[in-house]
Amino acid sequence: MLRSETRQQQLISDLKVATSEWARGKGLLGKKSLGRDEALMIPRCNSVHTFFMKFSIDCVFLDKDMRIKAIYSRVKPYKIIWPIWGARSVIEFAEGRALDLNLQVGEQLHVGT
Repeated sequence: MLRSETRQQQLISDLKVATSEWARGKGLLGKKSLGRDEALMIPRCNSVHTFFMKFSIDCVFLDKDMRIKAIYSRVKPYKIIWPIWGARSVIEFAEGRALDLNLQVGEQLHVGT
């Protein structure tokens, strides 16, 4: 589960965390879509690419305290987001979901069960 500590609100109920090197490297590759209530968190990651992906995504980069550093919306396949200074992880959402959730730079997030 992903929640906003800033707003005291649940954001995503189905958050997967890529903990193994294999899962981190694979990310969303091979998936045909991502549901509105799904997201993937990749720890120890400050840049992403969407090579070989079949759909666009939103990328939200977090610092070590889980505060939002940067938001990239509607990232199309075959794009690169270069390293974000101070980011320690990224959460990948379905396209347009960051806007739907009204995520803001500086907002504090929390990952829980």
